Amino acid sequence: MKIVLLESLGIDKEKLASVTNLLVENGHELVIYEDKVDEATLKTRVKDAEILVLANMPLSGEVIEAAERLKYISIAFTGYDHVDLDKCREKGIQVSNAGGYSTNSVAELAIGLMIGLLRNVVDLDGVARNGGTKVGYPQFDLKGRTIGIIGTGEIGSAVAKLGIAFGCNVIAYNRSKNQDLIDQGVKYLSLDELLKESDIVTLHIPLTDETRGMINEEKLKLMKPTSFLINTAIGPVVDNDALAKALHEGTIAGAGLDRVDMEPPIPASYPLLEAPNTIIVPHIGFATVEALVRRAEITFNNIVMWEKGEQENIVL
Repeated sequence: MKIVLLESLGIDKEKLASVTNLLVENGHELVIYEDKVDEATLKTRVKDAEILVLANMPLSGEVIEAAERLKYISIAFTGYDHVDLDKCREKGIQVSNAGGYSTNSVAELAIGLMIGLLRNVVDLDGVARNGGTKVGYPQFDLKGRTIGIIGTGEIGSAVAKLGIAFGCNVIAYNRSKNQDLIDQGVKYLSLDELLKESDIVTLHIPLTDETRGMINEEKLKLMKPTSFLINTAIGPVVDNDALAKALHEGTIAGAGLDRVDMEPPIPASYPLLEAPNTIIVPHIGFATVEALVRRAEITFNNIVMWEKGEQENIVL
């Protein structure tokens, strides 16, 4: 079969060769592209592909339609809203993702953003480099704070366990309750109750019609003026214009964001870039060296298992 990798997976050539070796040895043709191209070029690249591999680049229905021999897509990413799944269903194309590869990596970043905000790490780096001191920059412990986790899937659960290890009170909101977390002391509340009680609200939910804009102006006003919002999930679950307004008006104390409304680079005019007490990083949660290797291993093992008729990490 012809396997086409449409973008870089962020690992070196030797590691990529090692994770694809079994497929190549079994006679598959592997074509690798790493440059960003327009949709017209993508259509030519996928035309003869039977299997496509991509990370988070958009894959439109038109490009999928142009892939006349396509049978399977292995997405090297947890999310899959950037792939036209309706077109995949229409054409009978099966799809898997690489869920779980960055669970701990994202959870650790969420905790890091919390500590960064509580200790004014980013601002004080600049202060220290300019001969200043900590005067005027209050410092707060993470221990003893109430962390409210919205979404207790794998990543949210990992954050909950880290929060417990740091000595935090952990509360959660999710459609279903995780008994293991309850046994460890996590209390499930309604969304509004969680927002009112939390010192730190951290988001770990996928983007759906129900979750788009879930954290809007009304919900932000329920939060404490001393509280922080952390988003390492996906940008549009927050009304980011409302968040910028809330930060400027002091409705909440600060925000730590790995995700906004778009993939980086973020334009200079983006409102959140001017918001006070805000740490913004360019979508790095998934991107540790270790996580990217795990991602590649899962992604190409998905192909091996699919070929055996034992599809794993099923999206479609």
